Amino acid sequence: MDIILKIVAIGLITCVATMIVRPARPDFSIIIAIAGGLIVIFMIINYLSSVLSSIDGIIKFTGLNSDLYTLLLKIIGIGYLIEFTASICSDTGNSSLGDKILLGGKIVILVMSLPIITNILDIIMGLLPQ
Repeated sequence: MDIILKIVAIGLITCVATMIVRPARPDFSIIIAIAGGLIVIFMIINYLSSVLSSIDGIIKFTGLNSDLYTLLLKIIGIGYLIEFTASICSDTGNSSLGDKILLGGKIVILVMSLPIITNILDIIMGLLPQ
């Protein structure tokens, strides 16, 4: 619970700082926004490592193909990166570019998820009576 308060505090401080700096130096307000976002990302890296170790335990427990889990983690990472980048574009007044980045990210995620969808369909077809 302590980490969420820190994240909220960094977010609010970053927002206020960008609002104060934007009228005088719009270029610095963008740098402040990006720096605030990066600080939050670095704060949650420890939590990410615990998630990855939990997923590793699930892989070992289930005995399923670890390539699917790796692919799933890549898809999640791409989703977060795309959302972060699109938000930065929107913050800088380039919401149209941010929308196109989101669209590109969704297409990449769709293409990357095809092996998972195929695997799920194979499992379902194996369960159906012939």
